[in-house]
This record gives sequence, C-alpha cells and structure tokens, in this order.
Amino acid sequence: MYSRRDVRRLLHITERQLRSWEKQELINAEEPYDFIDLVALRTLLRLRRAKVSSAKIHRAIVALREKLREVENPLVDLRLFSEGRNIRVQLGGQKMEPVSGQLLLDFGEEELRKLVSFPGREAKQAGARERERVRAQADHLFQEALELEQRGATEEACEAYLRVVETDPSFAGAYVNLGTIHFTARDLEQAERYYKLAIEANPQYALAHFNLGNLYDEFGNRADALMQYLSALKLNPNYADAHYNIALLLQSSGQLLKAVSHWKAYLKIDPTSPWAAIARRELDRIYRETVVENKGR
Repeated sequence: MYSRRDVRRLLHITERQLRSWEKQELINAEEPYDFIDLVALRTLLRLRRAKVSSAKIHRAIVALREKLREVENPLVDLRLFSEGRNIRVQLGGQKMEPVSGQLLLDFGEEELRKLVSFPGREAKQAGARERERVRAQADHLFQEALELEQRGATEEACEAYLRVVETDPSFAGAYVNLGTIHFTARDLEQAERYYKLAIEANPQYALAHFNLGNLYDEFGNRADALMQYLSALKLNPNYADAHYNIALLLQSSGQLLKAVSHWKAYLKIDPTSPWAAIARRELDRIYRETVVENKGR
C-alpha cells in the first residue's frame, strides 16, 4: 500500500495534480493506494504528458464504461494510448475512438465481449499487474536508498540498493548508484561489476555506459573508455559530458580534427557551464597549434 506522499514521489507529480485528477473523477480519491491505482495513474500520466486534455480523458472513460460494462477501470483494464492529442483504445487487433464510437459501434454486444475477453487476456493482465506491483515496490525502495545516500549513510544506502535489485533485477538505476558508491570509495573492481550489471539490465541506459567509460579512463584504458563514451553518445546524441570526455581523449591522442567536432558539439549543448571555458580554451589551443604547424610547412 502507498500513501499520497509515496505516489507523488514515485510518479513525480504534485499534490495539486493529484487533487485535480480526483476532482475531475479521473481517479478515485482513496488512500492508501494499491498497485492497481498506480497502474491507472501511470496510464493517466502518460496520456497527460502526450498533451491529451483531462476533459478528453474523462469523456473517454465515461464512454468506455457505458459501452463496455465488463470493464471496471478503463485506465487499467484496457490499452489506452495517444494519437496526436486524441485517445485511442486497442481491443484485440482493432483500434477505436472511444467517445464517438467510430468502429466501436460496428460491433454487436457479442463481438465486443469477445474483444474484451480475448483468450489469454486475464493472464496477460495478471502478469502486467504483477510487473507493475514489483516495479512500484522497487521504486519505493529506490527512493529510500536515495534518501539514505543523500544523508551520507552510505553502507545503509548500499544495502537498500541491493534490496531494490533483489526485488526487480532489471532496475538499472540501482546498479549504477551502487557502482558510483564503490567508484567513489576507490573500489574500482566492484564499481566495474555494478556498471556492467546496469548495462546488462538495460543496454539503452546511457548513464551506465558513460560511468563505465569514466572507470576505464581511470584505469588508463583509453580505448575501452572511448568505446563506452561513444555508446552513451549513440543512445543520447545530446549527452554534453560524453562529448566533453570524448574530446579530451581524442585531443590527447592527437586526433585534433575529431576532437574539434566534439568540443563544438559540447559548446552548442552546454555553452554556459563552468566547463565551457575549458572547451573554448582547448579549441583555441588546437587552432593555434594547427596554424603554427601549417606555417612551418
């Protein structure tokens, strides 16, 4: 069970947002919340972030409850998604508009019942709800671990992060934070292990690649460091720190033209940071060295 404070923290929403959704009857005003409530809130949050208005969501929920009486909570029991700023519903292999009844009205009650109760639906829903429950529990533990780390209780934070990955082995952020704690303590072998576990859990996690690159750079393994930085940049082309570290590595190995492109990319993304002055200085140095070299020929 989760309190209002837990829900706001896990979903990164404000009390004002929560109260507004309750007032508009998009969700029930109940506390404590269970994992089914979290599933509904996540769906609602996803639709709002796609700029679907609260009014459209409310109309869709009312229409779906009226037409599909076997569905208790459309936000949980159906797959609602945004198409532009409109809501669509996936039923079986069919896509429909929930309010106007376009396509939906072409089905009789028997056909609708088959769509809503297609084979394996209950098992899939149960599996999805269990995954949401596990993720919500892991999110809760992760927030506790962050608070412990922020208070300087490093040992307790490590134990809490380990409980996170025991609950949800795919929680890459907990592995990264464990790696960073060990990196700071100069336990580089353990740091490497946790960063690799983070990448194994989520190969698309740019921060895990970046931190592993920092570790290899610390080892003096520049080739592997560069490879990890480039992996991070491939996943996030606007990763300013990756551009910065790549520029340093390329410049130190004499690849000046390649370094220039990354210095310029860094300055375009983050022109006002404290490190921007260093980037400009290094660009100026490369320019002067290149001009001197060309004049000497």
